[in-house]
Amino acid sequence: MSFRYITALACCAALTIPLARSASAAPTAVSITDPSVQHAIIAAVEKNRAIYGGRAPVPGVLVGVWDANGRSYVHGFGYADVQQKRPLTIADHFRIGSNTKTFVASIILQLAREGKLRLDDPLSAFNIGVAIPNGANITIRQILDMRSGLFEAYDVPELNAMDVTGSTRFDPRQVIRWAVAQKPYFAPGKGYHYSNTGYLIAGLIIEAVTHDSLKHQIEQRLLVPFKLTQTSVPTTQAMPSPWARGYGLDAKKQWEDVGNSTPVSLMGAAGDMISDANDIRRWIKLFVNAKTGEPAGFSAIAQCKTFDGNLGFGLGLACAGDDWYGYTGGLPGYNTAEYYSTKTGTTVLVWVDVQAATPAPGVANAIFRAIAGIIEPGSHPFNTKSGKI
Repeated sequence: MSFRYITALACCAALTIPLARSASAAPTAVSITDPSVQHAIIAAVEKNRAIYGGRAPVPGVLVGVWDANGRSYVHGFGYADVQQKRPLTIADHFRIGSNTKTFVASIILQLAREGKLRLDDPLSAFNIGVAIPNGANITIRQILDMRSGLFEAYDVPELNAMDVTGSTRFDPRQVIRWAVAQKPYFAPGKGYHYSNTGYLIAGLIIEAVTHDSLKHQIEQRLLVPFKLTQTSVPTTQAMPSPWARGYGLDAKKQWEDVGNSTPVSLMGAAGDMISDANDIRRWIKLFVNAKTGEPAGFSAIAQCKTFDGNLGFGLGLACAGDDWYGYTGGLPGYNTAEYYSTKTGTTVLVWVDVQAATPAPGVANAIFRAIAGIIEPGSHPFNTKSGKI
């Protein structure tokens, strides 16, 4: 069993991504109130529901588009609960998976602003209760950039040999120990490899520096100040109402409920949070525009370094190409993608109650990519040289 919480991204040499287009490149977004545009979005969603489905299409998809002029288009497809035949709506809560990392990165940046740590501090400077081999040469910046080389925590043989259920309890320190016992992918800073291990470590660094729980730090620093009332850091498998059940295909390619199959104690700082679409579409715009408490003059998009085609990553921000920035999260039963265009000020959110990574770029990203091309003609996010993400 694999426990990845976002589509794995291929490792390539890092280059600095361009931060702006030429002055002649004017915004080209079409009107999202245009019926023909909305029909094109509907067709794209239904096409991908079939591609990533089994005997029946993907059970549920929520799409939201918000432009710079305050106009919006929100549409739910299918069901939040297949058995009860309850339609999926914007009010439904999802497990947001690796979108959690944007919150963790924001707190690290706040602590840097406060002078309580530096992004280039080595991991060995922090007493997190687990020894990190070569920790004197791995920095906070590198774990947040996915350039530490540390082995992927959710690919360790110990986990893959276990019968993990929603009630299984994990200590992040033990999961980290398993990961760092494996051979690193490369020397620190010498490549790119998506690794949840670094964010599990980042969560422990936050707790060590603040002498507080990560949950409480996220609540007091981010959820309360930014009025994210529908966003939470769970301690149990319970979901707030209303919520979308998560589905996966069984051996007969029928949909079965798998939404509570992965314990929140395993996801932790790498992907345990819950939210709704209205909260996250506001949050991702704030995060992309560096308005969540970062140091003065900090630019989130300036941290992105490309690693394959037009894809980039840096300090908790995924750069999908063509001026789209945001994040994608995935865990069994859920796939959540939301991206903000610095070119047109448009936010696109695609939440799916299924995690389906193949064909690349995965169901939520595939739908987002199609919508981006509809509302910004000529836009091609997730355009990789390798054909993978």
